[in-house]
Amino acid sequence: MSTALKDTFWTRMDDVQAGLLAAAGERPIPMAPHADRAEGAIWFITASGSAADRAAKGGDTASFWVADPKANLYATLDGTLTEVNDPAKLDECWSAVTAAWFEDGRDDDSVRLVKFTPKEGEIWATAKTAGFLYEIAKANLGDDTPDAGEHGRIAF
Repeated sequence: MSTALKDTFWTRMDDVQAGLLAAAGERPIPMAPHADRAEGAIWFITASGSAADRAAKGGDTASFWVADPKANLYATLDGTLTEVNDPAKLDECWSAVTAAWFEDGRDDDSVRLVKFTPKEGEIWATAKTAGFLYEIAKANLGDDTPDAGEHGRIAF
């Protein structure tokens, strides 16, 4: 199950718009993830001096939480952050939304690229809307709890 759930996780992460990143035990903040299944990583663009930037410089631990009903994905992930100087990867992750956070856009000196490498997590991959509604209706007519999708703990 964990291999299938892990595959579902990476597939659905492509549709996740935002999550909460807590770097080195600091308060979680909203961040836009850029999932990279091939590298087993989630990339973030942050500003110099931010909690994510400070944690990445030291390879510190971090947590990332996803609650995205459009992607039908909920997750709590624990892993590490590292700072990466890779202009090609930065270009790949860059967007007009990201540019709005930096005065000089992509060329702003405060732009930092950080890599979150999950080590373990708990994943809930829920059924799509029609399937979910069917399970709720079925549960309300009987004694069963709804089968809302896949759930489990995985190691990355």
